[in-house]
Amino acid sequence: MLHIAKLLAQGAGLAPVLRKRAATVELDWDVRQKSRFDATDSTGRTLGVFLPRGSVVRGGDVLVAEDGALIRVIAAPQAVLKITPCSEHGTPLDLIRAAYHLGNRHVPIELQATHLKIEPDPVLADMLRAMHLDVLAVQEAFEPEGGAYAQAHTHAHAHAHTHSCDHHH
Repeated sequence: MLHIAKLLAQGAGLAPVLRKRAATVELDWDVRQKSRFDATDSTGRTLGVFLPRGSVVRGGDVLVAEDGALIRVIAAPQAVLKITPCSEHGTPLDLIRAAYHLGNRHVPIELQATHLKIEPDPVLADMLRAMHLDVLAVQEAFEPEGGAYAQAHTHAHAHAHTHSCDHHH
C-alpha cells in the first residue's frame, strides 16, 4: 500500500508536465471530504490516504506519497441534481434565491454562473421545482463550496484579478 499524508492544492508548485504525467485517482465527493480513506489509482496501486483532520480533497489536487509518487485527483462523476432557471420565464435571480434557501438548510452546494448542483434529495427537488426552477438528475463531478470559513478558495480563477476590498487571501 502506498501511504499518502500530503496534499498539494491544485498541484501548487508543480510543473504542469509533472501534473500531467502523474497517475490519477477518481474520487466522488463522499470520499473527497474525508481525511482518511483507501483508494486505487490509475496504475492499480492501493493508496492509503491519511491527511490532517478536516482536509478536503478537490478535483485537480495532487496527493504526494511518502516515496514521492504523485497522484492527481479527478472529481468522479456522481449522481447530482443540476438546477437551472426555468427555460421559459426564469432569470439568474432565481438561482440566487435557490442558493439562499439551500444555504439555510446547510446543504452542500456547487455554485456556477448558470446552474447549481446538490446531492440528490427528493424533498429539495420538489421545493426547487415549486420555485419554478428546472431540476435535472445527472451524473457529473460535484465540487461544493467550502463555506465562509474554509481555509482557501474552493474555486479556480481563469484570469488574474485584484480585489479592492480590505482582506487578504
